[in-house]
Amino acid sequence: MRARYPAAAREPAAEDLGQLVGNGDVQQKALSMVIAGLRIYLGRMRPEDILVPSREGICCKPGGFHIDPTRSVAKALITHGHSDHARAGHGAVLATQETLDIMRLRYGENFAGSTQAVRYGETLVLDGARVTFHPAGHVLGSAQISVECKGFRVVASGDYKNVPDPTCTPFELVPCDVFITEATFGLPVFRHPDPAHEIAKLLRSVALFPDRAHLVGAYGFGKAQRVIALLRAAGYGEPVYLHGAIETITRYYAERGIDLGPLELVRGTDKAKLGGKIIICPPGSMGDLWSRRFPDPVGETVRADARRAARLSRQWLILIDGAIGVALVSGDADAALDARAAGRSLLESLAPKSGSDSQSLSRSRPPLRAPSRRAAQRKEQDHE
Repeated sequence: MRARYPAAAREPAAEDLGQLVGNGDVQQKALSMVIAGLRIYLGRMRPEDILVPSREGICCKPGGFHIDPTRSVAKALITHGHSDHARAGHGAVLATQETLDIMRLRYGENFAGSTQAVRYGETLVLDGARVTFHPAGHVLGSAQISVECKGFRVVASGDYKNVPDPTCTPFELVPCDVFITEATFGLPVFRHPDPAHEIAKLLRSVALFPDRAHLVGAYGFGKAQRVIALLRAAGYGEPVYLHGAIETITRYYAERGIDLGPLELVRGTDKAKLGGKIIICPPGSMGDLWSRRFPDPVGETVRADARRAARLSRQWLILIDGAIGVALVSGDADAALDARAAGRSLLESLAPKSGSDSQSLSRSRPPLRAPSRRAAQRKEQDHE
């Protein structure tokens, strides 16, 4: 039924409405606004539109590259030089200068078809993506990689840590829409003591046993140099002796301006005179014949067929690494298994014991089991 209003009352209202919609139809205007909103909503980027997992690793389709790929690809962006992230054989590699140098030292000059050094904070446009490298605080040259498309930003962390480390640029917090984080040691059972306290344990042992060589098993890139820097920060001014496998990268740190104090090679030194000295070596060498040539070494791992009771003195130094991680720089595989089993027992003790929560927990995942000794040793060798 038509509303009956005086013509004089209707006409001004029509004029006002015409001005509001630009003299157009109200329904048409509303429909146009809805369509425009849908276009904005449907056009907004989603995380999987930027980075997706693939057989080769994390793939950015808009930018035509992979991040830390595990197989050979045409273009790879590398977060840092550890072997579980940086591999040889890619067509093109983009990374920080330090990471490129480390890859050359490890894989040779021809580790990639071409290379491009990227500075922290520098933004590159790769096809449809804007890429920026930011400090990760993990090792020398380590970087987080920020990928931005149409105003949507995803950050792939690589390995990182947010505690002070004098051997690398500190971690930088990067605002983003999605953060892809490493979380190898992200469970709450992992607790990390003060690094200065851990180094103090080593120095206390050196003071108590001045006639015994102190072997510290540390990975050759990152861990070894950080231990040396922490020793210097604690006031230790004596020469630190290096296994030959650690020499090249440690010298490179010095070339990049990282002050590690006086360093000496074990090779060519009379090992019988290294009592009371600190020797940095790869973890695997602590069980070799090489380690048994030192005077009554602390930290030595004796032959596999020896009884545990016959093992010589050793201690653990626990240093945070990765997002929230732990690096065992002195110890043995048996002790590592004991610690991991203890952590798993604690985790199981925190789980609900009865009721629907407990039942759903048991259905959702298999029971926790400690890894085999061989698996633990293999992971210790592979992960740096």
